Amino acid sequence: MASEIEVLESRANAPNQGVAAATLATRYYGGAAMAHEAIYNTVLGILGNINVGRVLDVPAGEGALAARMTALGIEVQCCDLYPELFKLSGTEIRRGDLAVRLEYDDESFDTVICVEGLEHTENPLQAIRELARLLKPGGHLIISVPNILNIEERVKWLLFGYTSHFKPLSADFLRKGLIGFAEHPEVVLHINPIGYSELRYALEKSGFRIQSTYRDKPKARLWLYWPIVGFIRLIARFTPRQRRKERWTDEIQSDEVLLGGNTLVFLAKKL
Repeated sequence: MASEIEVLESRANAPNQGVAAATLATRYYGGAAMAHEAIYNTVLGILGNINVGRVLDVPAGEGALAARMTALGIEVQCCDLYPELFKLSGTEIRRGDLAVRLEYDDESFDTVICVEGLEHTENPLQAIRELARLLKPGGHLIISVPNILNIEERVKWLLFGYTSHFKPLSADFLRKGLIGFAEHPEVVLHINPIGYSELRYALEKSGFRIQSTYRDKPKARLWLYWPIVGFIRLIARFTPRQRRKERWTDEIQSDEVLLGGNTLVFLAKKL
């Protein structure tokens, strides 16, 4: 097994091989991915273009993303509300709740990754403040949220009053949805819908500047929504420039947001 891991790491140094090598590495840790493969690939692509340094993965889940990073030779520390679920041996895992202070010193990390986290927390703004505390000045935060503003989700909200990612948490739904997770409900429940505007506000309030916005992958059957997309963008074109700037109209109607997939991934820098 060790020799195969070494092969994967060597492949990671070759052009266009990093994502494939990291994906193959997951077979060696035995855990389940708690996010879509496209999200991990997006994160790994971002890591290839920044000075990574010391990395914290929170929440780490069972270690799927950490396994991919380890296969690429990235040294990562992990933290999760339920460390007993973590399955990647040889990697440090600490118990931590994003609602309170994590057990790390100020400015301990060069890069913090928070994938599949904010939507599960009761106080996303507190979580972002805590992630800011952990980062060194000039450090990078890679953070994801479900994309509730893509065109398909907007239509579903109009028709049903809720989106795919944030369905009503009725007692009947919870009885089915928590099967197998009764002791770890935070793992599966999406309780805080956070759109582009809310997340950008929280990031800027905590001393971050967004550098790039990414979608995990384009939506399938996007052509069905082109008439609505065209109408939305037509309205935006006739909106006064100053109002578009104040309301982040161009960003909200961008391909990454309006035509995006299920997840938005942000790269932000701590000022």
